[in-house]
Amino acid sequence: MEDDVLTTTEAAKLLGISVRTTQLLIEGGGLPSWKTPGGHRRVHRSDVEALLPGSRPQGRAHSATVLVVTNESRRPRFEAVLERVGHVSPQFQMSTWSAAAAIAGRLPAAVVVDLEAWGSQGLGLLETLANDGRFKDAELVAIAPSARRGASAPAARVREISLDHLEDLLTKLAQDEGPAIDIASSGFPVAPNEGSRLQAVQRSRLVDTPSEAPFDRVTWLAANDLKSPIALMTILTAERQWFKSRQGLEMPDTPRSWAFCNHTVLQRDVLEIRNLAKHESFTGNPAVAGAPHFRFYAGAPVYDPDGFALGSICVIDYRPRQLDRTQRKTLLELAAIASDAVKLRGIQAKR
Repeated sequence: MEDDVLTTTEAAKLLGISVRTTQLLIEGGGLPSWKTPGGHRRVHRSDVEALLPGSRPQGRAHSATVLVVTNESRRPRFEAVLERVGHVSPQFQMSTWSAAAAIAGRLPAAVVVDLEAWGSQGLGLLETLANDGRFKDAELVAIAPSARRGASAPAARVREISLDHLEDLLTKLAQDEGPAIDIASSGFPVAPNEGSRLQAVQRSRLVDTPSEAPFDRVTWLAANDLKSPIALMTILTAERQWFKSRQGLEMPDTPRSWAFCNHTVLQRDVLEIRNLAKHESFTGNPAVAGAPHFRFYAGAPVYDPDGFALGSICVIDYRPRQLDRTQRKTLLELAAIASDAVKLRGIQAKR
């Protein structure tokens, strides 16, 4: 219906933001759009309403993205902390201006501003967000140097902590209300935001869909460039490991408990197991202990636009081996390409 299609100006009015901010939102992919034959942008009302306060499901996080605003000299300190919180997806910005543009593109779960790097300018960014109703579900965090803490307190919604406490805060932030899977009986590791991750899998509308060229190209490149007999794009549902794309393997899925990438989605780097038969977490896996007797696995996470790990791009071999540095980088890049394809697919599906 025509009433369900909005102009950029109408979308801005509905969101209560400026037209320029709405344009940034569209350009960043946070609001799917298309062009009319005359070159004008149009959006669906449902996509706009999904961004309104109160639109996200209760008890589940709307995003796994953490936006960190710091500088290049202090960035490694934040990376070291965030590396230990593998179920969130950090995005680093080196200025408050670039951070504001990134936030306009897609709402994060948390905005973390390093006051030692950005001082009053960073605090101003957080206070602006605190007064914007669209960010009522986002955690706003000021990382304050010890000399500043307690002085000129920030807005009530801004949490002021030291860098030493950031890991605990982000871990608690990611926890869902109630488990989505019975962790005690699952037999595999589960992230604290598993319920939100499963909702992201459902939103992706990937599971049980036909093969698609963008993903098949990625797995073909993985198999050939990494000299592997098997390459897969896996999606983890509550009960299954389903293969959106596969090279060298006939089966379309496995039970979730068989999935090596249960471990992959809990971190952001390449997970490489050089000999599955000698690794305590995998010796009892049916695909290792019995046919087809897998011996090598390497995988990297595939993310949706909100930073949730849907599954992985992985390679599997029947013999023990290891990847060199270039091959590890190749696998990471192929997973990033698959993540971009997931984002593009979602945009196209809404047109």
